Amino acid sequence: MHRRARRMNEDRENEGSDVLVRVLRQDDLEDIVRIDAKASGRPRRDYYKNKVERALRDTSVQISLAAELEGRVVGFLLGSVYYGDFGQPEAVATIDAMGVAPDSGRKGVGRALFAQLARNLKAMRVERIETQVDFSSYELLSFFQRMGFMPSRRLSLEKALDPTELE
Repeated sequence: MHRRARRMNEDRENEGSDVLVRVLRQDDLEDIVRIDAKASGRPRRDYYKNKVERALRDTSVQISLAAELEGRVVGFLLGSVYYGDFGQPEAVATIDAMGVAPDSGRKGVGRALFAQLARNLKAMRVERIETQVDFSSYELLSFFQRMGFMPSRRLSLEKALDPTELE
């Protein structure tokens, strides 16, 4: 039984071994938009155009990656590193957006992206990663849980504003 458990762990460690994770490039934009549109149901080109431009412009504080399988972009991770924001004295990384092409799910793409992000952040001496996930996104919540994420002690607050109401 012990050998079987070890073998299962070895299989998990090898997931994504064919995935090439690299730094994001400008020409990844259309692939990112395509992957996200399949997941969200709508293209958000302007949103990702701004994110990619910022990632390439502010390389000292941006952590953004693309994943390829057989020469095709099948995943992305866009993130940032913040120094001292929200009253936190230490550097904190955030995952702003992440996506995997539906036909590449369960092939270790997300795991490979996250593993490379963690290596990059450790080299920068960043000790914590934060992200936000919609409460109903069970698959994404499950992924982050497998990567070791837990609910934070801080509470995210929001308030809807009615543009027709003026005080």
